[in-house]
Amino acid sequence: MEGDMQLAVGVNLRRLRYAMGFSQESFGEHVGWHRTFVGSVERGERNLTLRTIERIAMQLGVDPMVLLVGTEVPGAGTPAPLRAAAGDGSEVPATGPRARSPRPSPP
Repeated sequence: MEGDMQLAVGVNLRRLRYAMGFSQESFGEHVGWHRTFVGSVERGERNLTLRTIERIAMQLGVDPMVLLVGTEVPGAGTPAPLRAAAGDGSEVPATGPRARSPRPSPP
């Protein structure tokens, strides 16, 4: 979905920043940003360039991919359906088929 990558970067930035003991303000000073900009990045409100993502990763001492992947974004929804492994062209949810309990018939 649109904006999911921005939110993933923000979630990962917040997780890494917190693990390293930085407040938003101290991290902002470290990279030359205002704390409100750091907050807006963490909320997924900023569309960062790859160069900026590389810069953040360098400041955190991680590979840039760490900022881009590895987080499930809250509220992102269910992934698009996948083609069934059997090759019959049917679609199944990414989590696999879910069986429903039959409803009792009314009297």
